[in-house]
Amino acid sequence: MVIELEQGFRLFASYFALGIEAAAILTVAIGAIEAFTNSLRNLLPRSAASMSGRAIWVRFATWILLSLEFTLGADIIRTAIAPSWDEIGKLAAIAAIRTALNYFLGRDVEQAKKLEQEAAT
Repeated sequence: MVIELEQGFRLFASYFALGIEAAAILTVAIGAIEAFTNSLRNLLPRSAASMSGRAIWVRFATWILLSLEFTLGADIIRTAIAPSWDEIGKLAAIAAIRTALNYFLGRDVEQAKKLEQEAAT
C-alpha cells in the first residue's frame, strides 16, 4: 500500500515537473520571439516602437531568468519524493549552477536598468 502510494506520488510529481519544464521552454520561446521581433524592428527606420539593443537584452534576460526559476522548481519537484543520495547530489549541483546563473544574470539586468534610467535623466 505504502509503495503504491509512493509510486503514485512519484508519477504525479513527474508529470507536474514535466508541465513546469514545458512552461520553461514556452517562456524562453516567447522571450526569443519577442527579442527577435524587436531586433527586426530596429532594422527599420526609427519609430516609437523600436527599442535599444540593451533594452531588448534586458527583456530577453528577464524571460530567461523566469525560465531558470521554472526549471529549478521542476528539478526540486522531481527529487522531492524519497530521493536517493545520487539524486540529491545532482540536484545540489544543478541548483548551485542555476542559482549562480540566476544571480549574475539578475545583477546584469539590474545594472542595465540603472544605466538606462541614468541615461533617461
